[in-house]
Amino acid sequence: MRRRVVPGAFLAVAVLAALAGCGSDAGSGGKTEITFWDTNAGPSRTPIWQHAIAEFEKANPTIKVKYVGVPIAQAPQKLDTAIAGGGVPDVADISTSGLGNLVAQKALEPVDQRIAANPALNGKFNEALLTTVKNVVPDGKTYIYPLSTNAGAFWYRKDWFKEAGLEPPKTWSEFFTAVDKLTNAKENRFGFTIRGGAGSIAQMLEVVYGQSGVTEFFDAAGKSTINDPRNVTALERYAGLYKKNTPEGDLQNDYVKMVAQFDTAGSIAVMQHNLGSYQDHMKALGAEKVASFSVPKSDSGTQAVLSNPVGGVGVFAAGENKDAAFKLAEFLTSKDMGGYIAEKTGVIPANTEAQSNQAPHIVEAQRVMNDPATKVVQMPYHLPEFNEITKTWAEPLFQKVLLGELSAKDFLDQFAAKLTEAQAGYKERHG
Repeated sequence: MRRRVVPGAFLAVAVLAALAGCGSDAGSGGKTEITFWDTNAGPSRTPIWQHAIAEFEKANPTIKVKYVGVPIAQAPQKLDTAIAGGGVPDVADISTSGLGNLVAQKALEPVDQRIAANPALNGKFNEALLTTVKNVVPDGKTYIYPLSTNAGAFWYRKDWFKEAGLEPPKTWSEFFTAVDKLTNAKENRFGFTIRGGAGSIAQMLEVVYGQSGVTEFFDAAGKSTINDPRNVTALERYAGLYKKNTPEGDLQNDYVKMVAQFDTAGSIAVMQHNLGSYQDHMKALGAEKVASFSVPKSDSGTQAVLSNPVGGVGVFAAGENKDAAFKLAEFLTSKDMGGYIAEKTGVIPANTEAQSNQAPHIVEAQRVMNDPATKVVQMPYHLPEFNEITKTWAEPLFQKVLLGELSAKDFLDQFAAKLTEAQAGYKERHG
């Protein structure tokens, strides 16, 4: 995402530097001031972080934390710009989906020694999640304190399914049958909503690999499996839902638009997202009208799910007040606060001592995650180019697939070539 710097970019860097504050004590009454960026900001998340920060400030009265909310679609570019211009935050909410890029720029502090030296955290994080965090980077170090993990979820209208005499689908054939039966375009009712805009690729891949039952993202030779013939067939079937079982406007769908259709307009039977949208659905529809089912099994019986990013908290290397920054990161991922944040956002806490959330959507997600038969397709978050390939390159081409202007095979062939090249470059650099 590096660009030639032009005057407008200089202005953006200056603005971000002022926004970040970079540990300034000005106006804080002698307190140490640090800045925290929420890189997935929104109406449902901001109050959760603000509460956590307020609790931290009560426990640490000499530290002032400035909260800055950054929408997820803008976060990668803003972080890159801030790193280039010296305006990084002290602490930020960081996911493994973008971690490789930040580590490649030497933006974050490793935290292995800090975790080992903290009795409240050492040995308290889920080992599988720690391994996921370490596998993203070539040196095998831990660059974020794990906070939570997510799981794919299909939110559905319980009342609609009951009226139609349908059960939540367990296979993809049952899924396609259900969304077709629940579609009545004349009454503005659609069985499904496709995410065709920002953030579309991860959800598309979840459906494609879930249907095909292909369980590795790269084969033994390092070639991407994304254009496996079974995946091509799966994408054709998925894209075939557009305008038939979905609104035509789905071409521009991002998360906000999907939620508006599902929660507010009430025109959608099934919405694909993840556990993190739980609060939005409960607030709008309530538990009597909405629930979730996990990624269906392939018709051959394989339960294939994509690895989900691990959310965490990172401390930036260029920050001026490291001690305060580490204190905040460790507070946010502690047993009590980590559990609070995970519960309120509807996901699974990384701290194994955090109180377990027994909400039905969490129980269902853990059932699938803990099933020995479940095959986890490891997404290549270790590739620094992965974020740019999936967002900048792939999203507009996926829209062409939905419109019938590009075949699923051509799209996936090009996609596979880019990922294979990136994987080869990674292996060459890191062995």
